[in-house]
Amino acid sequence: MKFNPLGQSAIQVPEICLGTMTFGEQNTQAEAFEQLSYALDQGVYFWDTAEMYPVPPKPETQGATEQIIGNWIAQNGQRDQLFIASKIAGPQQGGSHIRDGYTQFVESEITAALDDSLKRLQTDYIDLYQLHWPQRPTNFFGKLGYSNSDAHSQQDITPLEQTLVALSKEVEKGRIRHIGLSNETPWGTLKFLHLAEKLGLEKIVSVQNPYNLLNRSYEIGMAEIAHYEGVGLLAYSPLAFGYLTGKFRHGARPANARVTLFSRFSRYSNPESVWATEQYAQLAEKHGLSLTQLALAYIKQQFFVTSTIIGATNLSQLKENIAAFDLTLSDEILQGVEDIHRQQPNPAP
Repeated sequence: MKFNPLGQSAIQVPEICLGTMTFGEQNTQAEAFEQLSYALDQGVYFWDTAEMYPVPPKPETQGATEQIIGNWIAQNGQRDQLFIASKIAGPQQGGSHIRDGYTQFVESEITAALDDSLKRLQTDYIDLYQLHWPQRPTNFFGKLGYSNSDAHSQQDITPLEQTLVALSKEVEKGRIRHIGLSNETPWGTLKFLHLAEKLGLEKIVSVQNPYNLLNRSYEIGMAEIAHYEGVGLLAYSPLAFGYLTGKFRHGARPANARVTLFSRFSRYSNPESVWATEQYAQLAEKHGLSLTQLALAYIKQQFFVTSTIIGATNLSQLKENIAAFDLTLSDEILQGVEDIHRQQPNPAP
């Protein structure tokens, strides 16, 4: 297992992070426990969750993922061996059942959300606490460009300074060890960094954004920030909802797959993505690799990636995903990836 620095902190985290958003929906607690224990045995002690999980978000299951992780901790202990990340949900996207669908990143709401997450996780601190997505209207969750409607929105936006002060207070209390962003833009990332330096507040250590062979938009702007500011990427959706495992090739729809079960997961199903996926699959086959191996090994070799968040709905998938990190892609394979990317760049931002 390789370890990478978490921002400019003294912390080193594994290059693999276990994503848990299926726990409580597609995975039972027993199945989740099996994954958590196996991951820890393999040195994957970095676990990522959120108050919104599991997905799809529903009132009757909201918080179940954190609760399952908390139950595992209560049963197994070992809290000091874990690095747990969670997130406060932003407005609207998480559903109206979370703070009526309109979260404001103010001290009172951050404190309340953190209270609830700590209770469900059955711990008195969270190692990395993240803003799940920006409160302001901007381009995230599949939206590539910043639009006129974003720029002219009259939405009430909490000043980033106020949010950073609230998060820094929780770090001072010891209830959060580090803070991070998610689904954030270059402007938002740099603004948080500037405010931390200007005001002597807590500095963000990571940004959790999507990154995979079908969506390399992080490289435009954010990668340079990672290099110069020391804020690395926690890459989520590395297998593009399973499309980059190859299981949806030629129109296949396995019965229990997320894409089959939930219509909301359509981000990687457009014709351009299907074409690119097939090209990557053929490239992997040419070199004796599975598409999964190609997709995951590619991500780990990017300088700006701190950790890759892998999720699985069964233990065999998890084992395959973890094993893929033992591979290093040759220059020939990397050039093959670039050749495909040049023909169809970022078909699923």
